[in-house]
This record gives sequence, structure tokens and C-alpha cells, in this order.
Amino acid sequence: MPSKSKDPGETMIIKKYANRRLYNTRSSSYITLDDLAGMVREKVDFQVLDAKTGNDITHTILTQIIMEEEANGEHMLPISFLRQLIGMYGNSMQAMMPPYLEAAMANFETNQAKMKDAFSASMGPDAFTRLAEKNMAMLQAAAKALVPGAAGETADQDTAEQDDSAAKGKDELESLRAQMAEMQRKLNDMGN
Repeated sequence: MPSKSKDPGETMIIKKYANRRLYNTRSSSYITLDDLAGMVREKVDFQVLDAKTGNDITHTILTQIIMEEEANGEHMLPISFLRQLIGMYGNSMQAMMPPYLEAAMANFETNQAKMKDAFSASMGPDAFTRLAEKNMAMLQAAAKALVPGAAGETADQDTAEQDDSAAKGKDELESLRAQMAEMQRKLNDMGN
């Protein structure tokens, strides 16, 4: 995989040859469309030039990446959206679509970041670890309830532990409900 630009303002040049091969001029190596897709995800700035004519074909290559992602079952673009988009070609409003779509995507990314921040703030930085631990404890409690005495404990110990586990599970459930309600409130506030 090609590395990121050394200089954040520096654009990586990729040349596309007649044999459909893509050549990274920085790393002096051939790359694939999958490599370019990875570079997009890593926010590496690149430009694809036709090796013969020198024309900028970045738009065509990015569109090709989207087509391959869609063909591989990663359907993100609904049919209705594609039809509307195709219908905009030749329409008097066509010139307004690129800036509108860019603004919509920027807004989506901003909202995605806000949602991630709100989730982290309401659940805490180690939320997923705590959630996994809670799930494991509940699974262990369920296993003990289904197979009494499997760990060599007496029925009284099992019953006491089940009561403790049930109380802890109920408290944890109430805590999760409160956290979810707080997160929903924050999301509602962001939408307003």
C-alpha cells in the first residue's frame, strides 16, 4: 500500500497506462484500484493522469472505484438515488449538483463525528470494553443457570450468585437505559 504524502499539501501523481495499469510515481510501483480506494479512505491526496495525453482522469478513476464497490455487493447508492442522479444530467440544475452533493457529504461527516463524540462522552472512553465485560458476565450467569453445579458449587451458592447476578444485571440494564436516553437527548439536540 502506498504511503501518505510526505507534505500534506503535496498531491501524489498516479499515471494510468494504455494497458489499464496504474503507476504510483512516488513509490515507483504499480498499484491497483483497491490501493487507490485505500488511499481515499486514508485521505491521501492524489491525481490520476493519462500517461499518454497527460489529461486528468481522477474523476473517471474514482467513479470506476465506486462502480467496483457497488458490483462487489457494497451497495451504498440506492436505485432511486442513481435514477435521480442520471436524470440530472442535461438538466438545467446539473451545475448545482456537485456543490450540493459536496455540502451534503461534508454535513454527513460532521454529523457522524458529532454522533461519535456524543456516544464517547455519554458512554465513556472504555465503553466497548465495559460492554464486553458485562456481556461476558451475563453469559456466564446464564450458563450457570442452565447447567447448575457445573462448576462444583452447591445449589445454595448457585442461587445466591444468581440473585447477585440478576441484581447486578438489572442495575447494569438500568444504567445502559439511562446512558442511551442521554445519548438520544444529545442526538436530538444536535438535530435542532
